[in-house]
Amino acid sequence: MSQTDNPRLKELLDALVDHGHAFLKQVKLTDEEFEKGLDFVRAVGLACNDKHNEVVLLADVLGLSTLVTLLNNSDASGRTPGALLGPFYRGDSPQYANGGSIACENSPGSPLFVNGRVLNTKGEPVANAKVDVWQASPVGLYENQDSSQPDKNLRGHFYTDSEGRFTCKSVRPAGYPVPTDGPVGVLLEKQNRHPFRPAHLHFVIIAEGYATLVSQVFADDSEHLNSDVVFGVNRRLVGTFQRHDSGTGPKRDVDRLYYTLDYDFVLAEGTPTYPTPPIK
Repeated sequence: MSQTDNPRLKELLDALVDHGHAFLKQVKLTDEEFEKGLDFVRAVGLACNDKHNEVVLLADVLGLSTLVTLLNNSDASGRTPGALLGPFYRGDSPQYANGGSIACENSPGSPLFVNGRVLNTKGEPVANAKVDVWQASPVGLYENQDSSQPDKNLRGHFYTDSEGRFTCKSVRPAGYPVPTDGPVGVLLEKQNRHPFRPAHLHFVIIAEGYATLVSQVFADDSEHLNSDVVFGVNRRLVGTFQRHDSGTGPKRDVDRLYYTLDYDFVLAEGTPTYPTPPIK
């Protein structure tokens, strides 16, 4: 380990080996348990494909992904907390004008109108910020895990106006179980844990001169807010999904029950980066 000329790599590997050996000594791991552990790691790798990343899922349900997010997004600047990118992000979402719909025509579900602002830590609007948003459907499936949905349904990106505002239309997402048909599902079952996430919207916000924000906004009335299987809920990320009766509200040409969400995002100064999609 000490032969590497990369000091950070040396630090990481030394700590990993030290803690790994300490774990083995603490639990007095048996040969049989070691073999089962290796088989599990192999199964996780084999469960990955172009449409699914079981490694990311494992890190999520163990709380590793959320802990890394907290370690890298905890400061006193007042910026919006980060949250998991998730395993279903795609980096090529279609662009829509403000007010456009990310839900394809005739998509089922209750309409959802999102009104957002992007601000800096001084409370000033951030203009021309790219706001990428995606979500699960009203039955809890992302389009790239559901062949019945059109390609890139419930995905899109928008740009903020001079006042830092963006608006979009969608349908209310549902909470959903993470995939349980692989080794991670077996692990959850053996732990007697449920596989559910509360309903939420994903956001990636990118603006020149600011650190990229990867976050989520959770429905305030969603089940499992206090027991998210990936430990991703932060109270500051819980938004009010306001219910409205049919035909009510200004400029709402809606003939059925609908919801609105108003939420302000705060960016910290920094260098923008683009997240790498975990699947193709």
